[in-house]
Amino acid sequence: MSHETAIPRATRHAHAPRSARGAGGFSLIELLIAVFIIGVLTALAYSTYQDSVVRSRRAAASACLIEVQQFMERFRTTNLRYDVARNGTAVPAPACGAGADVTNFYNIDFSVGPTATTYAVRATPTGGQLAQDTKCGTLTLNQAAVRTKSGTGTLDECW
Repeated sequence: MSHETAIPRATRHAHAPRSARGAGGFSLIELLIAVFIIGVLTALAYSTYQDSVVRSRRAAASACLIEVQQFMERFRTTNLRYDVARNGTAVPAPACGAGADVTNFYNIDFSVGPTATTYAVRATPTGGQLAQDTKCGTLTLNQAAVRTKSGTGTLDECW
């Protein structure tokens, strides 16, 4: 007779590990706690994601302003003024190759000029960017490389 058969069956079952007794599952409280924790983590991740999207669109707009500034400086080097080419044609409207992050969420235009000696180009947020980016608002860059913003954030945060 083996040792296993000497122990009554009921005693063996009571001392067996939980997995050997059968699956117990989760209680409703444990399930609700897990769902709550997942909800909190999701909310934190989503707000961080939204902040990153706003900052990346703003970075694309500031890069566009710098690209327009470089164009204007090349134009001035060739024509000795910002407003009119030597052949009499006017400076084209500001444009940049930044893509959808700029064109869908910012209007890029001249806020001043261009005149013979000055200009200022601005990026005005539109749509969802306008509602979400109250920290920086409208970004502006002029011929002297002076950067401004209209929101409550600092220049370092916005540029």
